Order: sequence, then structure tokens, then C-alpha cells
Amino acid sequence: MRIWKQLLASVMVLLVLLGLWVYLVPSAGDTLIRMGLPGQAVALLRGAPSSIEAASDQTAKGEPAQPGAVAPAPAAGQRRSGPRAVLVAVEPVALGTVNDRLSAIGSGEAIQSVVVMPQAIGTVSEILVSPGQKVKKGDVLARLDDDEQLIERDKAQVSLKSATEKSASYRNLQSVARLDLLDAQIAEQGAKLAVSTAELNLKRRNIMAPIDGIAGIVAVNIGDNVTTQTSVVTLDDRTSILVDFWAPERFATAIVPGQPVEATSIARPGQLFQGVVEAVDNRIDAASRTMRIRAKVDNASDQLRAGMSFGVAVRFKGETFPSVDPLAVQWDAEGSFVWQIKDSKSVKTRVRIVQRNADTVMVEAALKEGDQVAIEGLQRVREGGAVRIAGASGPEVASQ
Repeated sequence: MRIWKQLLASVMVLLVLLGLWVYLVPSAGDTLIRMGLPGQAVALLRGAPSSIEAASDQTAKGEPAQPGAVAPAPAAGQRRSGPRAVLVAVEPVALGTVNDRLSAIGSGEAIQSVVVMPQAIGTVSEILVSPGQKVKKGDVLARLDDDEQLIERDKAQVSLKSATEKSASYRNLQSVARLDLLDAQIAEQGAKLAVSTAELNLKRRNIMAPIDGIAGIVAVNIGDNVTTQTSVVTLDDRTSILVDFWAPERFATAIVPGQPVEATSIARPGQLFQGVVEAVDNRIDAASRTMRIRAKVDNASDQLRAGMSFGVAVRFKGETFPSVDPLAVQWDAEGSFVWQIKDSKSVKTRVRIVQRNADTVMVEAALKEGDQVAIEGLQRVREGGAVRIAGASGPEVASQ
């Protein structure tokens, strides 16, 4: 490319940049005139006649213009040339609440759960419960072989009968020594205890339900040899579900027993379950800085199961702060601020961001509910500058 083409391109770029500066900065035209640029050229860049240009027109008409003279004021009905009001979109300030809700994930368990184990060693001879069956306390769930215990009970009953008759005959005889009578009575009492022991051993051959609940999967089969450590079946009382979750330290004094709780489950989408805080732990975990909370959720309809994961929500009074649109928050060297609109003027109001949400920003600032802040057209807004609100109508906008 020849040198004159490069110079021409440079001049064109310079003129474009100069025109943008004059268009965006109202005082730029006067600065160029003071630097010696003709008023006609500045007016061409700005698109409106300046006071210097008016003075030049008077000179052309034969009216001398003295150096430093002020241009005459416009006649009545004419508009004075000057910076135009900036068009902005605004949104009123609302009020929002922070720290008013605790959301956590918890694990549920039955209000009472028991792993049923035999009280004796033996072979399973009968199973009387099936998975999912509701049982009552004392119901027989399974039986062990009891032939030996039946024999021991019968032997104890025979011994008791013999001891009872001997004791009765000694009491009726006057010639029996008092010591022999005492021995017969002791033998009778021992026989009674032997019968009780035999009956207890026989009763323990029945595996019974210790609580009301619903049976799980039976873990043994008929013919299995079991011990006192063998798990036969699990019983869950799930009329209520206990949900354990962890809360941050800042909620340590806010959560109290009896406080309402809302719970949701992945297994029951769209359903909300009501409950209360059942218990609050007595200490905060030093590693995670959290505290264990236990909630009790009613399950009278039997829709929930032990082991489910729950989303738990606890509501609080919280703190109230002004809430603005995220587009309203601007930044400069001193921090964050918003442009507050007062009497068609822009006022820079400093804010401190408290919490960011999806569509709002909670701030700490000298703002009240209903105050208007600018959210669009902020590039040309200046402190104390005139603004006009998009979509507004009335005498103020008409005068501008």
C-alpha cells in the first residue's frame, strides 16, 4: 500500500474517533474550539450549532464579535443547546429476606427398629411370618425344635408332684421330725422352680416379636441351625420417620425442639411431608463446624421407608434487606454502587452485597422499598446528571 493511502486511512480513523468523543462527551466540542478547531467543523461533528458558531454567523452579518464575548441568550421559545437527558430503564427496590431458611439433606430411619434374634440355640422348625407383614408385640414369628424341652418340662412336673405329696404327708404326720418336714417343703419349692425353668426354656423355643412393626425379609429357612447371634428378621415401626441432618454453626441457637420442618423425598416427587424438630445435639462438630439435628416426620399413610434420603427445610424469621436487580449493581475503584433516580437526576448510592440469588441481589444500602434504580442505559449516566425514564410520560419528560 502506498504511503498516501496509509495516511488517508489514519486520518479517517482519527476523524471517527474524534466524532465519537464529541458525541459522547458534551464538553468535548468547546474544548476543540478552544484548541483552535473551527466552530463549523465542531458543529458538523456534534450535529447541533454551538455558541461559537452562532457568533461566527453574527460576524458574517457584519456584527463584530469581540474576543471573549459571551454568545447572546436564545430568544423566547428557542431551546438552549446542551447535554441531553440520558434515557434509562429503572426498576423499583424490593425487600428480601436472608438467613430465613435452612436446607439440608438427611437420612431417614424408623422411629423404632429391632433385629430379631433367637434366645436359644436350635433348629428352625417353623416360620410364621412373611416379608411386609404387620405384626403385633408378642406374635410368634418362628419356632425352634422343642422335643428336648418338652421332656424336661414333663420331668419337672413329675418331680413337683412327688415333692408336693411328700410335703403334704409329712405335715399330716405328728411323728415326723420338724427338720424332715422342712426338707420336704424345700424340695417342693425346688420342684416348682424346676418346672418354671423348664417352661421358660420351652417358651424360648418360640421366636416372638418384641415390638409392633412391619417385618422385613426373613433371613433363615426351615432346617437352619441358629444361635443367639443369628438374625432372623428385622421389624420396623415406621408410623413416624426420624430424619437426621446437619446444620451449620450459625443456626445453633435458632433451631429448637418442636420447630416445624418440611421434608421431601426423591421417591415421592412433588409431595411435601410435615414434621417437627425432635432433638438437637448438645455439641458442634469441631471438624465440620456443623450440628446434628433430628426431625420427626409423620408417616401415618406409610408412604416413607427407613433409609430414604430426604431434603429437609427449616424456616426462620431472617433479616430483611433491600433487593435490586443484578443489572443495577455497578463497580468502580471504591466498590459497588447503584444509580438511584431522584427527581429525574442520577445519584450514586453505595451498596454492600449481602447475598446473590438467581434473579435478585440483596444489598445493605440507604435504599427503601419502592426507590427507583437504573438497570439499563448506565453507560452515559453521570453523578447528578439528567435522566429520563423509558416508558414514562408526563410534564417532566415533555419538558426534557
